[in-house]
Amino acid sequence: MKLDLKNVNLENLKDYEERALDAFDTLINKSGKGNDFLGWIDRPVNYDKEEFERIKKAAEKIRANSDVLVSIGIGGSYLGIKAVDVACDSYFNSNRKTQIIYAGNQISGQYMVELLDYLKDKDYSLNVISKSGTTTEPAIAFRFLKEAIEEKYGKDGARERIFATTDRAKGALKDLATKEGYETFVVPDDIGGRFSVISAVGLLPLAVAGIDIDEFMAGFADGREKYTLKSMENDAIKYAAVRNMLHESGKDIEVLVNYEPKLKYVAEWWKQLYGESEGKDGKGIFPASVNNTTDLHSVGQMIQDGKRNLFETVIEVENVDKDIKIKTDADNLDGLNYLAGKKMSFVNKQAMEGTAMAHVEGNVPNIRIKLDKVNERTLAELFYFFEIAVGVSGYMLGVNPFDQPGVEAYKKAMFKLLGKPGY
Repeated sequence: MKLDLKNVNLENLKDYEERALDAFDTLINKSGKGNDFLGWIDRPVNYDKEEFERIKKAAEKIRANSDVLVSIGIGGSYLGIKAVDVACDSYFNSNRKTQIIYAGNQISGQYMVELLDYLKDKDYSLNVISKSGTTTEPAIAFRFLKEAIEEKYGKDGARERIFATTDRAKGALKDLATKEGYETFVVPDDIGGRFSVISAVGLLPLAVAGIDIDEFMAGFADGREKYTLKSMENDAIKYAAVRNMLHESGKDIEVLVNYEPKLKYVAEWWKQLYGESEGKDGKGIFPASVNNTTDLHSVGQMIQDGKRNLFETVIEVENVDKDIKIKTDADNLDGLNYLAGKKMSFVNKQAMEGTAMAHVEGNVPNIRIKLDKVNERTLAELFYFFEIAVGVSGYMLGVNPFDQPGVEAYKKAMFKLLGKPGY
């Protein structure tokens, strides 16, 4: 993975280097606000090896007896998993033994009814992911799914098919798991939800999906080796500095761009990471995303000619696994014969380059992050890069990058409207 800043004016970057390096020190030395939630920094080399092996065994068990694993979680207990799951799967012909279906990430009654109906003729297991067990969305989903799985297999059979990823020692879900005898895995105390895909939160469902979690962890280790060095040659520090430089020049929105649909949910994970980490105290760079070239035909006009308060970060995949050449057509009614003999990846690349040229000319700075290819190892390195960068960037902004106090505001209002006791 490498950072390309050729489409950004860097003449003022030196003014931000000292701040960026100081913020990096604060992060790595764990001397700033939120330092109780920095376990992810050394997690790639300092993780529970015994639990890691239990995760593999549980995944084998689920793959052997289940057509479907329902992964029940929201936010950090959902987005990182789905990002890797979608990015590493085939678009149409999945060869996975066990399908991963997601629940508890919204409160749609129609979704739940259709999910329960879909599962009736399937063998399935549940992985409920919640530190407390009381988060509204996954708690509601688990109530329905627990009832359904117990009706299907009986309480004893269901016990063998329910896996709880939760607090090590306390909480409603931990208490229920102990009472019912579910196998449990740990949501670490020192890793916040949006950083937790490196823990059992992400590793169990990804292992069930067929992701090589040894390679996944190796990718995080690659990231740790590259992005924990104090130097402006460290791309994570440089990215954080450039973001803050652009922000202070009036660029308040960052648009994460991909040209490969597999990366759609990487952007969703990224939006949570940056939105929850930076959006507080009246500060922050608003995280948005587009999927190109699709969205060039929707919000492309806004990016090109709208208010000049945004910049782009483009994830470029340099090598795709599969490709196809455009053939000559005798009639050429579509006028595409000038592309004959060229691969679709070439056309896509030129679309990306042309878009960058147009946007930069239209005063939209264009950061480029180049991935050699998309797999579990490169994605893990990308995740670690973004995580280090958001810690540095958040401290540069003057906020605590590791809390999310504003998340509770909607819950309080919702609970009051629902008549929850105490609200």
